[in-house]
Amino acid sequence: MTASDPLKGYKGRARARLEAFGVRVWSDVRAINDAGSTFEGVILPRSETLDDQHVVIKLKTGYNVGLHVERLRTMVELGYKEAVYKIPEQAFPSRPELPRVTLLGTGGTIASRLDYRTGAVIPAFTPGELYGAVPELADLANLTTKKLFGVFSENMAKDQYVALAEAVVREIEEGVDGIVIGHGTDTMGHTAAILSFMVQDPPVPIVMVGSQRSSDRPSSDAALNLIHAVRAAGSGQIAEVQICMFGPTSDQYALLHRGTRCRKMHSSYRSTFRTVGDTPLAMVGDDFTWLTDDYRRRDRSRLPRLDTAYDDRTTILYYYPGMKPDLVDALVERGYRGIVIAGTGLGHVNKPLYPALQRAVAAGVHVVMTVQTLWGYAQMYVYDTGRDLMDLGVVPLDNMLPETALMKLSWVLGRTDDHDEVLRRMREPVAGEITEREPHNGYLILQGGLPETEEFVSSHWK
Repeated sequence: MTASDPLKGYKGRARARLEAFGVRVWSDVRAINDAGSTFEGVILPRSETLDDQHVVIKLKTGYNVGLHVERLRTMVELGYKEAVYKIPEQAFPSRPELPRVTLLGTGGTIASRLDYRTGAVIPAFTPGELYGAVPELADLANLTTKKLFGVFSENMAKDQYVALAEAVVREIEEGVDGIVIGHGTDTMGHTAAILSFMVQDPPVPIVMVGSQRSSDRPSSDAALNLIHAVRAAGSGQIAEVQICMFGPTSDQYALLHRGTRCRKMHSSYRSTFRTVGDTPLAMVGDDFTWLTDDYRRRDRSRLPRLDTAYDDRTTILYYYPGMKPDLVDALVERGYRGIVIAGTGLGHVNKPLYPALQRAVAAGVHVVMTVQTLWGYAQMYVYDTGRDLMDLGVVPLDNMLPETALMKLSWVLGRTDDHDEVLRRMREPVAGEITEREPHNGYLILQGGLPETEEFVSSHWK
């Protein structure tokens, strides 16, 4: 296939089907499937890494639909206009009074422009492209971009964590005023946590950002999230790893969340990220509203400490009733060195697991306890179950989030395998991963359907 390939990205059966119908990528088509359903829209290109079973059409509603090739009965080309799959670059203005910010790319599209005729989402990454897509950035910072790698966030792992931490420290040493990291949202909390341990005492803000909805949707949050993140990196005072995403469901402001205390809580809401066990650090709009004074402040005289130790022979066991001990035994047999348990209640599992956990600890495996409620503490001294587990060698981690515990355990095990030292380090706070007490007004669930909830929503919903 060449650069001018009329069926860009399609292969195998999907390619053969499109060739048989005589249509091309960027064609306006009318397709009918075996159920008699009609679909009208533009054929979009596909990544060559995807399957050969589907044709993707952008409907007139703006949504994409994948049509299985075996179910297609007819497809007729109604028109054609090839997309120019690049944003025209404009020189990014440089203003000496503005802070220097570096945007590190790890994958995905941090910003883009929609070609409304073809439905193509045109990615932007270079400073010139970003200026063309989000010109507001030029009023916030002198921006430099560097693409580290291009992976979906679920494919982030040890090698990417190490490379990212090293890149962050290099940028700090080169004198930037802040760093933005473009990242997929699905595992952003994991990366924010491990980066908080690998890059300690940063002198400037390190802000992770992504988008829940792509730029081909009117409700996209991509551009506004990027604007808020660049403002936080260039002008914010919080010199920690933080996540910057929508605060409410509307576009009123973004929230800055500490990297070790943040979790993605909804699969599609723009306001998906929530601080758990604490309050967010700040609100970001045209200015900043600080929600706490408990954060590390910007200080260019401070030197960062890079520690990229990481042992990925760790896992999370999400306890469920009836869990069998052979799961624990299998992990030990396969050479795992650390197990984070997300236990019920205050940190509990069933008694049949006790012998297996005892065998694991005896084999030198480090077993720690978090709570699957997310809010609250592993208080294992309250009931016999918890006290028995501690007697077996299971160590509670207070209110550390399970995924943060996994990242920290991997980091600690990369430095030492001494059992007492591992457990000491796990219980010693490094980057706000354990809070002394949870805020009285932090945990709040508004249960839909109740009169008081409906009254609140109707008076605040926009």
